[in-house]
Amino acid sequence: MSVADAAERRAAVLRERRVAPSILSADLARLGSQVDEVLAAGARVIHVDVMDGHFVPPITFGAIVVAALADLVHDAGGVLDVHLMIERPERHVADFAAAGADSITIHVEATPHVRYALDAIRDAGVGAGAALCPATPVQALDEVADALDLALCMSVNPGWSAQRFIPGSVGKLRRLRAALPDGVALQVDGGIHDRTAGPAVAAGANLLVAGSAVFGSGDPAGAYARIVAASGAA
Repeated sequence: MSVADAAERRAAVLRERRVAPSILSADLARLGSQVDEVLAAGARVIHVDVMDGHFVPPITFGAIVVAALADLVHDAGGVLDVHLMIERPERHVADFAAAGADSITIHVEATPHVRYALDAIRDAGVGAGAALCPATPVQALDEVADALDLALCMSVNPGWSAQRFIPGSVGKLRRLRAALPDGVALQVDGGIHDRTAGPAVAAGANLLVAGSAVFGSGDPAGAYARIVAASGAA
């Protein structure tokens, strides 16, 4: 498979209806085996929440973790979906792309150079995404919608796992889906489980990030399967 064909295949996965387990809630002592477990259960999008201690208070992973997972995820036909909750993300795009990220999402609140950052992601041959915090209006994406492969609606305040889904996110997802060009994936992140997945999908989301609901359970593969069933995901 050519590089171009592989890139298109990965982009196609992001346009499907998929549950994306987030390693933010994984047991880091068993990270590889837990990711392998959900891949074996059918997951094809693995979400990596990168936090810097500035844009959000916690500090999590760097490009080295993406590199460590890249072969495992790619060999299973999956994609690494990197969510940068960091200040000035444009300074780090090249490192995450080189590490094996298939998509990189930045926050519009984290840089004054949103268009520049998205162009840098695309120039690196990676899918480009933009995320909105709960209080950021949908219109914040109006001027960059043509540069997006993915839009991310935060349905909790970014930075901590195991928060409750913000009910108003359903309406925001509907507005985003109506505003985005055809072919742009719509992702939702925060408080997604087998009871919130259905309403999120009905509102237009096709990528459902689930962290604590999957890896915080005693049976990640079983929890993943329940969210898949509730959402009608692949």
